[in-house]
Amino acid sequence: MASAPKKMQYGTSDPFGADRDGDNNAHLAYYTIRSPVRLGNSGLKISKIVLGCMTYGSPGWQGWVLEEEEAIKHIKFAYDQGIQSFDTANVYSNGLSEIILGKAIKQHKLPRDEIVVMTKLCGTVAREHGYSFLRTGANPDENGYINQHGLSRKHIFESVKHSLERLQLDYIDLLQCHRFDPTTPIEETMQALHDVVKAGYVRYIGMSSCWAYQFHAMQNYAIANKLTPFISMQNHHNLIYREEEREMFPTLKMFGVGAIPWSPLARGMLCRPLSEKTHRKETDPYVGIYDASNAGTAEIIKRVEEIATKKNISMAQVSVAWSLSKEGVSAPIVGTTSLKNLEEMIAAVSIELTKEEIAYLEEPYTPVAIAGH
Repeated sequence: MASAPKKMQYGTSDPFGADRDGDNNAHLAYYTIRSPVRLGNSGLKISKIVLGCMTYGSPGWQGWVLEEEEAIKHIKFAYDQGIQSFDTANVYSNGLSEIILGKAIKQHKLPRDEIVVMTKLCGTVAREHGYSFLRTGANPDENGYINQHGLSRKHIFESVKHSLERLQLDYIDLLQCHRFDPTTPIEETMQALHDVVKAGYVRYIGMSSCWAYQFHAMQNYAIANKLTPFISMQNHHNLIYREEEREMFPTLKMFGVGAIPWSPLARGMLCRPLSEKTHRKETDPYVGIYDASNAGTAEIIKRVEEIATKKNISMAQVSVAWSLSKEGVSAPIVGTTSLKNLEEMIAAVSIELTKEEIAYLEEPYTPVAIAGH
C-alpha cells in the first residue's frame, strides 16, 4: 500500500504527482472517489464510499472506538482523499460521535454546500457517553428516558434539535430512521419526518434496518399522501450476509431508492482469515451476529483471501469492491480505526472484480438467520 498522499485542498491537481505514476491503484482511486454517485433516483450526490463515524467517540461505549483527536484526523484525511459523505447516529457514543464530526467540520472548514452529513434517530441517547442500553439491557422508560426513543413525533423533533446542536449545523442532509418503531403509527412517523423537512431542519430522509414490508408500508404512505419519501436504505449487506437480496433490494429498485449498506466488512470478519484474532473481534459483541462455524461463511472468507492474494490487494478491498459491484448499492459505509486501512478502502473504489470472481465469491453462500433489524 502506498504511503499517504500529500495534503491538498479538494478539487486541486492530482496529489500523487509524476513520481507516483507506477501506483495505478492510488492514482485511479484519487479520480474515481471524486466522481460522485446519485443516491438512488434522488438528486443528492454522495461519494462512492461513505465514512462511517460509529468508530469515533468514547471507548467506554465500545472498546475499539477512537477518541476525538485521532477521530478528527480520520475525518480530515477522508475528506482530503475525496470522501465528502459522512454517516453518524445520535446513539453512537451517546451523541459524542456527532459532536466530533461537527468539530471536524468546523475545525477544518469543510464546505457545507459540498459535504453530505447523514445521521440517524430512534434509539435512546444516554446522558453518559460511555453507557450502552444495548449492552446493559436496561429499559429506557424505567430509567428516566420516557419519550426518548422510537419514531414518535415528539422524539423525532427533539432528536433533530439535539443532533443539530451537537453537529453545530443548521440542517441535516440525510436523516435516517435507525430502526422501525412498531409502537408508533406509520402515519405519525411519516408526517413528522415530512414536517422536519418542510421546517428546513432536514433535506432528505432515509430508512435503515427493517423488513421489506415495513419499508414498503412507510414509503407507500408517504407517496400516497404527498409527503416526503425515503431516498435511501441503510441496510445490513455483505458477502456473508445477503438476506437483503431476497426482498429488500427488489423493493428498493421498485421505488428508486439507493442502498448504503452498513458493515460491508462484516465487523472486520471479511478483512482477515478466521483464525486471526483482533481487538475488535474480542470486544465487539455484535461480531457474534455472524456464525463463523457456518460452512458457507468460512468458505467465502477463504475465497476472499484467495482472490486478494491473486490480485495483490487486501481482503477488505476485495469485500468493498464486491459491495460496489452489486446492483442497487449506491455506496457502502466503511469505518476504520487506522489511516492505513482507510486509505485501502478508498483505493478499493478503483478495483474491479470480474464476473467470474464475483460468482466464485458468492457460490458458497447459504441462507443465514436475519440479523440487524
